Amino acid sequence: MTPTGLSTDVSTTGKRSVLISGASISGPALAYWLHRSGWAVTVVEKAGALRDGGYPIDIRGTAIEVVRRMGILPHLRDAHIDMRRCTFLDADGGEVASVSPHAVVGSVEGQDLEVRRGDLAAHLHAMVRDDVEFLFSDSIDTLDQSRQEVDVTFHSGHQRTFDLVVGADGMHSHTRASLFGPEAQFHRYLGYCFALFTMPNTFGLSHELMMWNTPGKAAALYAVGDNDEVHAFLNFHRPEPPSDALRDPKAQRDLVATTFAGAGWEVPHMVDAMYDADDLFFDTAGQIRMPHWSSGRVALVGDAAYAPSFLTGQGSSLALVGAYMLANALAANRDHTAAFAAYERDLRDFVAMNQALVDNGAATLFPTTVRALEQRNTMLRGLDTLPSAPPRPAHSALALPEFAPMP
Repeated sequence: MTPTGLSTDVSTTGKRSVLISGASISGPALAYWLHRSGWAVTVVEKAGALRDGGYPIDIRGTAIEVVRRMGILPHLRDAHIDMRRCTFLDADGGEVASVSPHAVVGSVEGQDLEVRRGDLAAHLHAMVRDDVEFLFSDSIDTLDQSRQEVDVTFHSGHQRTFDLVVGADGMHSHTRASLFGPEAQFHRYLGYCFALFTMPNTFGLSHELMMWNTPGKAAALYAVGDNDEVHAFLNFHRPEPPSDALRDPKAQRDLVATTFAGAGWEVPHMVDAMYDADDLFFDTAGQIRMPHWSSGRVALVGDAAYAPSFLTGQGSSLALVGAYMLANALAANRDHTAAFAAYERDLRDFVAMNQALVDNGAATLFPTTVRALEQRNTMLRGLDTLPSAPPRPAHSALALPEFAPMP
C-alpha cells in the first residue's frame, strides 16, 4: 500500500538505520513511515509476540487522516466497534440515563473510530512485517552515544549500532528513564487508579457500556459485540498514587477489593472476577510532560514522550500523529538535530491541547464528590433530549503536512 503524497522511489543504497523500542501503536506506525522514506528499520519488543486484545481505543480527528494516508482506514472502519448505548447507574444499580456514546465522549459519528487495540496493532504490524526487522523477547539494556552513532546493548547480550534510536515503549518507558532520568520527574498524577480485565458476559450485554458510580468510584462493563466476555473497568479516586502496589499484582487486587468493599450493583461479582483474571492491567491515571522529547540521537514518541492519560481518550491518536510528524521531520531534515527540533516545534501545541482536556472536563465521568456526581447526572439526563456534543477542537487542531521526500 502506498500512502498519499509519499514517493516510493527511494534508493536502497546508504540507508540510515534506526532502532525503535516498542511494537504497540506508535512504534509500528513510525516504522511504516520511516521505511517508506528510505530508512533501515529495526523494532525491538520485550513481549514474545505481538500483543493481542486490550481495551478498545479511539482514533479521532487528525489521527483519522494519518491512517487514511497509510491506506488502512477501510480496514479500521470494518473493525469499528459500533457501540450503541451508554447506560449510567446510581449506587443501587438504578438507571440514571441512557445516552448515545457520541454525546458523552465528543466523537464525530460516522468519522471517528473505536477499535480493539489489538486490531489496530495487528493492522500496523501487517503493513511493515515484510519490510522491517522485528526482535521479539528482547529489549534495550544500555545506550552509548559517545560516537557519531548509537551503540546499543540488548538485554539478550547482543550488541548493534544504529544511526538513531526512538523510544516508543509507553508511559513507563525504559528508554526515557535511561536518557532523562526517573519517571517521577515527568509524571503528572491525575488522582485516579484503575484496573482493567476481562470477565464472562453473564449479563447479556451487547454493543454497550454500563457504568456505575458513587463519589470517587466507578465500575463499568463494556461489551464490544455479542461476545462471551466483556471488558471490566474499576476506577477510583486516590489523592496520592499507591506506589507500594504498582509493581505487586496481589497488592493491586487487594487494594481494589478493599476500595470497593460493600459496593452495590454487580461490583462484588466484578471484584471476584478480577481475582480470577489472567489479563489484569492496573495503573494510575497520569500524564507524561517533558521539556524536551530528544537527547542526542535518541528521541521519544507516543506515550513515552507525552502520554495524555485515558481520561482524554487521545492516547492512540497522539501516538499515530506523533509517529507521522517525527517521521516527516526526519524525512525533511537530513540532520537529526534539526529534525528533532522540527518534530517538537510542530507537534507540541497539539499535544498540549490534548493533554489539557483533563483540565477542561475530560474527567467529569468520574466525580469525586456528591455534588459533582449530582451535576454530572443532571448533565447526562439533559443529553437524552440534546443532539450529540460537538467534536472537541483538540482532536483536529493539527493540519498534517504532506509527507516530505528524502532530502
